[in-house]
Amino acid sequence: MPAQTLTRLPEGSRPEGSRPKGKGTTKISLTDRIVSIAARWIYEGRRLDMQGLADELGVSRVTLFRRVGSREELISQALWRLTERMLELAVERWEAERPEGELHTPGTIRHINAMVAGSAGLRRLLDDEPALTMRVLTDPRGKVQSGIVALNEELLRRDMTEFGLVTIIEPSALAYALVRLGESFLYADVLAARKPDVATANRLQQAIIEGILP
Repeated sequence: MPAQTLTRLPEGSRPEGSRPKGKGTTKISLTDRIVSIAARWIYEGRRLDMQGLADELGVSRVTLFRRVGSREELISQALWRLTERMLELAVERWEAERPEGELHTPGTIRHINAMVAGSAGLRRLLDDEPALTMRVLTDPRGKVQSGIVALNEELLRRDMTEFGLVTIIEPSALAYALVRLGESFLYADVLAARKPDVATANRLQQAIIEGILP
């Protein structure tokens, strides 16, 4: 499947602030609407202008900042919303095509790498605001990196249980190392004006995962 942008448009980005659910309508909180629209703007490659966002939502800047905190915090929440959906899609796609007996982790990571590398919106954000974007993406206390690490660890443990995978270090540390390796190829290359080397990232990550097979 060809690489696509980071993920689909997040639900909740409709300006009216509600969406159908079953027979009724579920009201979306203002905070959720703010984050969803911010995520859509990033997805579309638009600069996250707080005044413009407030105008689209029909609220004041004071209300906007009261709800989401700083602009950096909003970017963090929006990127996590996009990342969360990306992780779901990566799992779904690999599980739909995974040959019998193949590990869960390497294939899922390959889909993640492809989506990150193919994200025009993320590349625009890295080009326009590299320091802020890298801080948000690689903060071990933030939602983005810790969320990807958590998924990797879950997949590794699943492979250990189902296929007898023996990891070279404890799964939590390996999961973190896999994410840091991916970041160096997918984000750092963009900052250096190089095309992300997805193929090399894939090979190295798979080699680390499958370093010891039963």
